Amino acid sequence: MAAFPNLNSDAGLKKLDEHLLTRSYITGYQASKDDITVFSALAKPPTSQYVNASRWYNHIDALLRISGVSGEGSGVIVEGSAPITEEAVATPPAADSKDAADEEDDDDVDLFGEETEEEKKAAEERAASVKASTKKKESGKSSVLIDIKPWDDETDMKKLEEAVRSIEMEGLFWGASKLVPVGYGIKKLQIMATIVDDLVSIDTMIEEQLTVEPINEYVQSCDIVAFNKI
Repeated sequence: MAAFPNLNSDAGLKKLDEHLLTRSYITGYQASKDDITVFSALAKPPTSQYVNASRWYNHIDALLRISGVSGEGSGVIVEGSAPITEEAVATPPAADSKDAADEEDDDDVDLFGEETEEEKKAAEERAASVKASTKKKESGKSSVLIDIKPWDDETDMKKLEEAVRSIEMEGLFWGASKLVPVGYGIKKLQIMATIVDDLVSIDTMIEEQLTVEPINEYVQSCDIVAFNKI
């Protein structure tokens, strides 16, 4: 069971960002109640400083607006958050819920009540519009976690990371990174990348960019640790 401190503090956002470094969702391989619990505990979207948390937040927000979330999850604890109801998980938020809250007393408003025919029609139109727009603009995206190993413990890891991030391609976006000890004083660079699937092949990028001159002065080998569709 995942557990997080207050997610509206720097410490809470940092832990959430680290948790999502190698995951697309809070638990499991699909959006679930656990994602809704964490999503609802956030007072506002994470800033771009927390790149993994921001990516996850936007993805869950889009799911809720279009189709809802049906996964059960395995359990998550967030300090100060309330349990999430079945209706909140399964039903996308109505487009005019904010207006209704302004017109009526807060105690009398049921934000997750049964949708009217007008609301259902509006939701269907929005979903169709989003799908059409997404299809026209770009293909799907994936998040990739890569291990990059140096030649030895004397390799300048700062220059190694600078060399890696110097690789620029259309559809390639470098994200968070950290150094991980592998033994004998050697550390590897673990870095996250987001790619547009139709524009970037990670295997080709590693073969033709990461392991050739001049970068191979620092890089001994590369491994794909995790590959997840967004």
